[in-house]
Amino acid sequence: MSYRELATRPVLAWSAVTVAGRLPIAMAPLALVFLVRERPGGYSLGAVLAAAYVIGEIVAAPVLGLRLNAEHARPQLAAGLAVGAAGFTGLGLVPGAHPVVLAALALLGGAGPAAVPGALRALLTSLVPERAVTQAMSMESMLVFGIWAAAPTLVTGLALGVDPAVPLLLMGVLAGLAVAGLWTLPSGWQQAAKGDGASTRRALLRAWPVYVLGAAGLTLLALAELILPALLEQRGIGIGWAGLLLAGFSIGSAVGAFAYGLRAGWPGTLPVQSLVLVVAVASGVALVAVLPSAAWIAVALVAAGLLQAPASLARNLALRELLPPSALAAGYSVMYAAVGAGYAVSGTLAGGLLKVVAPSTAILCGVGLTGLLVLIGAVGERRLLREREREDGYRGGPRSQEAASDDAASEEAASEEAPGTSDDAAVRNVRR
Repeated sequence: MSYRELATRPVLAWSAVTVAGRLPIAMAPLALVFLVRERPGGYSLGAVLAAAYVIGEIVAAPVLGLRLNAEHARPQLAAGLAVGAAGFTGLGLVPGAHPVVLAALALLGGAGPAAVPGALRALLTSLVPERAVTQAMSMESMLVFGIWAAAPTLVTGLALGVDPAVPLLLMGVLAGLAVAGLWTLPSGWQQAAKGDGASTRRALLRAWPVYVLGAAGLTLLALAELILPALLEQRGIGIGWAGLLLAGFSIGSAVGAFAYGLRAGWPGTLPVQSLVLVVAVASGVALVAVLPSAAWIAVALVAAGLLQAPASLARNLALRELLPPSALAAGYSVMYAAVGAGYAVSGTLAGGLLKVVAPSTAILCGVGLTGLLVLIGAVGERRLLREREREDGYRGGPRSQEAASDDAASEEAASEEAPGTSDDAAVRNVRR
């Protein structure tokens, strides 16, 4: 299936709702920094507010994802987006409020819509035929990378050119538009069978290696974004190049997502694809730490970006294979929380290391953390594969073969005892 066949009314409506619902998420951290930067200790307060926002996302995503009703998710998604809109609008209306009030509003802004990305992904895959799922998720990845590329420019332009509160007010309006847009989409997605809460939790816990690899992938993105300006200064390169270099990373990711969706299947299983691609991205980020010029750093970042999106897509597709349909939205929400946690841990580690080591060393230490997460995830996926093979063997392995042998033996014995009934035996075999 080609990308052109995704241009249907439901998918286009989904795309509009996704832009309205996810652009505020991408704008939030930087918008919070700009909102309070002119207050005493503004940048520190901005970092605290951004941390409160991210904590709200990380904590709420799995909790709300588990509570989603796959067949009638619209009311829950609308409520979550409405809470997010209230949080963003409140921040824009009272920028001079006490820091505790601002932190509470930021927490609401992060927690309310935390399950929306995962639910929208589950809804998208229900809007297309099974053979088009890879292309649909590649399209989603390109759309998300475009959103994240546009968000910093939009926030900076509005905050500096108009007023620091305007980005937050715009985010509230966009979240409200996303609420209205939900009524252009189906109320939920089909699920093969409803599992109880315990079975859903077991399925989610079983997929932990995929979440670990997801966190590993986002540690690399944090390293690229947060340490790059300091690395450029270490190399004697103008810090103004940081934006262009990161834009190259994002463009490379969008191209990689497009290329991955051109084929229905790539060599190797999805877990193997994800593992190999994450290792390749880690190698590209490690090269950034040692290359001497902006041109070579740009080449390494673009190459890493080209592989980053396919690595993420392979992880999400692998998760889709592991989980039952009733647990998909919850699984995507847990993945969302895991990658957010990976980004936060890597950013915190990088910030601490920059106080005691050179930026290049901090990047290499972060790559080492990624390698450890990759090793843990790879061992876990190997164990998971063995468990699945054992379960498949119990369902259709040796026992089934023994049963087939017994049937064959009994039929042979029957035919020897009653040679004249061979025609009846043939009829019975056909019926079986």
